[in-house]
Amino acid sequence: MTNIYQFEADLLDGKPKSLKDYEGKVLLIVNTASKCGFTPQLSGLEKLYQKYKDQGFEILGFPCNQFGGQDPGTNDEIKSFCQKNYGVTFTMFSKVNVKGPEAHTIFRYLTNNSKGVLGNGIKWNFTKFLIGRDGFVLNRYAPATKPTALEDDIEAALV
Repeated sequence: MTNIYQFEADLLDGKPKSLKDYEGKVLLIVNTASKCGFTPQLSGLEKLYQKYKDQGFEILGFPCNQFGGQDPGTNDEIKSFCQKNYGVTFTMFSKVNVKGPEAHTIFRYLTNNSKGVLGNGIKWNFTKFLIGRDGFVLNRYAPATKPTALEDDIEAALV
């Protein structure tokens, strides 16, 4: 059975990164946007990352411009924005599509292996997927779910 470690994606600097490099860690995969009403969640995500990174937790951010054109910038602009405005140090990948026929394979896998409230497709920026140490989806969270609301699930996955 396929898990998340079978995939790779390009980092913001364009270098490919295998998700196999995260094997054995708990992951939170999030489709992000720089000009969204949920963009301030980047701060909360960074706080989660700082709190749990030494316990084997990683956040993987994937910018997406498919929802209201809310991340129109280049990868360099996205990196600068996230670091300057929200102090983001967790891993950010190159901009991807998360829905439709051009959806990145990672997001096709995630949506095929988790259910959303109104079907499997991603409806907006900041949809979050919690991945267990075995590489399989544990839970999916709506865009409005604040990062602090995930702490109990993250702690359970880290045990």
